[in-house]
Amino acid sequence: MPNVKPAVHGINDFLPSPYTAQIRELIYQAAGIYTPDNRLRFLEERCQRRMDTMRVNSIRDYFEYLTLNGSRVNELNQLLNEITVGETCFYRNQPQLDALVKIVLPAIIANKSAQPLKRLRIWSAGCSTGEEPYTLAALLLENSAGLLKNWSFEIFATDLNERSLVKAQEAVYSEYAMRNVQPYLRDKYFTRRGELFEVNSSLRSLVRVSRLNLLDDGKMVFMKGMDVILCCNVLIYFDSASKRRVVQHFFNGLLPNSYFFLGHSESLFGINSDFRLIHFPGATAYLKPPRGAPPII
Repeated sequence: MPNVKPAVHGINDFLPSPYTAQIRELIYQAAGIYTPDNRLRFLEERCQRRMDTMRVNSIRDYFEYLTLNGSRVNELNQLLNEITVGETCFYRNQPQLDALVKIVLPAIIANKSAQPLKRLRIWSAGCSTGEEPYTLAALLLENSAGLLKNWSFEIFATDLNERSLVKAQEAVYSEYAMRNVQPYLRDKYFTRRGELFEVNSSLRSLVRVSRLNLLDDGKMVFMKGMDVILCCNVLIYFDSASKRRVVQHFFNGLLPNSYFFLGHSESLFGINSDFRLIHFPGATAYLKPPRGAPPII
């Protein structure tokens, strides 16, 4: 009888617990975030962090905690904090910011110039630790003596991750997060605190930080009257059904002739046909057309 080598399981072999898949479903139902099979190891590792903190011995016990315990809602939020951490920085996508200042804002100002209330409302959806909304605030203030003279601003910064929002509210950042900030902007809008940099009140006063689950229909319907929405590198964690649902909320929340920005490699292809794709130098955006505009065939 020939020798048969026993199966050797390498470090890359991973058989997730069936309870990990059930936790994946809990997360999907709560937040629309879908973890594909090839990311279940990541999910189980994040569950293990919470299990260590909660002193839960098995993934089965942790699943039961998430479904039966009186603190299950809070614990699910804690788990969401573990799996939605994103790295960002100030002035992350310069071509997109250039398009915003040089093309998008002038177009919006022109369209709204006849209105008595001169106000801009911008929403950073998935703001992470706050670098994007504070970048937007600096851009607006830098143009407040010219293009945006006599205009008021509101910047809404929302995220699902509670820990990220705490950092956004603290508004204190490392040198690495500041790596793209020009020296004169650093001196103008930040105060050095040892090796860290604190955002000045001139920027903080423009930004409203709050927690928002993009799958919470009851709260999303109140995010109305926006001139610009940025949702960069957030929808990549959603499946197609959740993307359609969230993007429709974004469309409804924008005013006519307003703009929606995604991340550099993201697209609405196959997700939404109500927006019109607009090309800028080095960047793209989606325009919500005016009411009564003919559809694109």
